[in-house]
Parts: sequence; structure tokens; C-alpha cells
Amino acid sequence: MDQDSREQYQHFLLHSNVATDLFEFRELDGRLRMVSLVDRLVDGLSSVYTFFEPEIAGASFGTYNVLWQIERCRELGLPYLYLGYWIAESRKMAYKATFRPIEGLMGRQWQRL
Repeated sequence: MDQDSREQYQHFLLHSNVATDLFEFRELDGRLRMVSLVDRLVDGLSSVYTFFEPEIAGASFGTYNVLWQIERCRELGLPYLYLGYWIAESRKMAYKATFRPIEGLMGRQWQRL
């Protein structure tokens, strides 16, 4: 997305046919560390986009965010969390594969990976 225009970015994140929530994660002193956009679906939550402070080495913000969303699904009584696209060769997406069980949409059918 780093080549997209401001308008493309806004359209991707802000124009949706579902309810989208923006969650901010801050330190106790108020410093912003991570932002997560999450769609609320009938049967679960869908992780749309997450960005975080890249300067904090080893913080594992992506993993923390998934764990937080799993807990949020439990609180809301929702059975599924959709982590969005996963590209096996992408180092930035590798954390998604550590959560089990994991399923992928192959063609038109969900299959265990």
C-alpha cells in the first residue's frame, strides 16, 4: 500500500458496507503504539488493517493484536476471527500462521491448512 494515494488509502480503510471499529492501543502515559481497524460481521470479527510503532524491537504487536481480537470475539460471543490475507512468503505476515486452528478459503470452500 505504500504506493497508493491518500484517496486510495482512505477508500480502502474508511468506505465499507460493514461496521468498522478503530481501536487505539496506548501506553499508560498516552503514547500511541498501535491502531487496529476491525470489521464486525454476523459470525465474527475481521481484522482489516493494523499498524504500529516500528521502532520498538521485539514488541510483537501483530501477535498481541491477534490475541486481543480473539479475546474480543469471546467477549462478544462470536465464533470466528478472520485474520485477512496471508501470504506464506511474506515475513510480515508470518505471525498469522502460528495461530491454530487455521483455515484458508480455497476456491469457494474453507479448508484447514
